Amino acid sequence: MFDCHVHGAPDVLDRIGDDTDIALAYAAAGYDGFVLKGHYESTVGRAHAVAKLTGLDVYGGIALNQHCGGVNPSAVAATLGAGGRVVWMPTADAHTQHTADLPRLCVHEPRIGDHTYAIPPVDPSVEPAVDTVLELIAEHDAVVATGHLSGDECRWLTERAARHEISRLLLTHPSYTVPAMSTAEIAELAALGAHVEITCYQLLHQPGCTPGMLAEVARAAGRRLVLSSDAGQPDSPQPPEALQLLVDTLTAEGVDRGLLLAAAGEIPHTLFAP
Repeated sequence: MFDCHVHGAPDVLDRIGDDTDIALAYAAAGYDGFVLKGHYESTVGRAHAVAKLTGLDVYGGIALNQHCGGVNPSAVAATLGAGGRVVWMPTADAHTQHTADLPRLCVHEPRIGDHTYAIPPVDPSVEPAVDTVLELIAEHDAVVATGHLSGDECRWLTERAARHEISRLLLTHPSYTVPAMSTAEIAELAALGAHVEITCYQLLHQPGCTPGMLAEVARAAGRRLVLSSDAGQPDSPQPPEALQLLVDTLTAEGVDRGLLLAAAGEIPHTLFAP
């Protein structure tokens, strides 16, 4: 199995363990690897360190939040040049995160100011910067993930990525509170080539989320489905256990187990591998 979305310490939020703890847990569980995500720093160096320690395939990247000035081509160029495999569009500092009153660093440290970020069609002014970012991602054959952008922004980004001949695009938990896309919208973007993520975090922590709702998303995604834990919180299971729980829960909802195992292994591994 391969978990393409996990959080470890050090972080600005409490985590269940540090990068090494999490990597050793995956190794003990027989995983092939994982993608280390941080909302407020590049995880490229951290991923390299634990990959060398464990022999797993571990990848890192950068989320385009306030710490790097939002949609910042310089930050993306540095991340991809150092071996990063994924660029997440704004997550914790996306405008949707603010509207939904979800956790943001500025809540813990008000002296940094309250900045939010968006892309077209919400903020047309950043179109040139987004295009440069997409050019860089295409040149490095990396993954672009939609982060916590709105549904309209996810659609725009999917279509724009296709113009840049980007083949690796991931809708970050599109049925989560942000962006709260409908099953029909998700199916439409999957038909355009986007991969669709469902996370165990949704199952455990998303208000109003049910296994049946996630199963409908899985069916809409089909072979474009990607399962991840999005674990690392102290009140979530260990990440390997969380991803297995998601597979078992969706199996119980009647989703084909073979598809689910591919979505938690071969499909994300291929999506992120160089």
